[in-house]
Amino acid sequence: MKKSILSFAFISLFLVSCNSTNSGKTQSEKTTDTTNVMEQKDYIQADTYDTGDGQIKITLVGHGSLMLEYKGKIIHIDPYSKVADYSRLPKADIVLLTHEHADHLDTMAINTIKKENTYFLMSQVCRDILGYGDVIKNGESNDKTGILPLIKAVPAYNIVNKKPDGEAYHPKGRGNGYVLPLDNFTIYVAGDTENIPEMDNLGKIDVAFLPKNLPYTMSDDMFIDAVKKVKATYIYPYHFSEFDQTKIGNALQDSVTELLLRPMSNL
Repeated sequence: MKKSILSFAFISLFLVSCNSTNSGKTQSEKTTDTTNVMEQKDYIQADTYDTGDGQIKITLVGHGSLMLEYKGKIIHIDPYSKVADYSRLPKADIVLLTHEHADHLDTMAINTIKKENTYFLMSQVCRDILGYGDVIKNGESNDKTGILPLIKAVPAYNIVNKKPDGEAYHPKGRGNGYVLPLDNFTIYVAGDTENIPEMDNLGKIDVAFLPKNLPYTMSDDMFIDAVKKVKATYIYPYHFSEFDQTKIGNALQDSVTELLLRPMSNL
């Protein structure tokens, strides 16, 4: 059984992964794209995966923010201006918002990357704040983008971590995670969540993004459990301020999952 790989280097306050070579990949084969995405130029490293129906380029922009390029179209997820210069990134054909917190719903970043015809999909609370966009709820699917075959909204919530008043930082049903099935390749963006039971039933996941920071999302032990639940080929830890690579790497040494660390800011 292949062991979990933690590639890392310290640069300033952030963890950056080194390139790794993997054999025997088919649909989930990953390469590091040094040309990067369209107008992105040399700004932020992208990883390229074979979906079985063309390639997808995935960029962890920072914190909880992602950018995908698929069939020449750009998908931004939770753009956040405090972790990247969005004027240096391509405009969005689709914007997905997981929930309403300021590090996930940032109007400055949104206004920088939106176009006249950008398609927005989000939770109900995000729609209430922005005043535009389509709403998707946990358990629902959307096939209206004309770009992605399907977008599935899945639960993202806290069970343990709560505010002093007893309310969960992320109540169940309020925010979304997203599952993006692309032919024989599936991406899971967990959003702000703990290691919830629904992670056991996501199906085959090739690439997953899982958060790890207290008190808002997961502890080290919760994160380790979430990795084991999701069973993705590649997992990007995100939304973290520190990462205990020794503890987590040792706990996952018999896992078939490869952990890929990227910077949490590109400013």
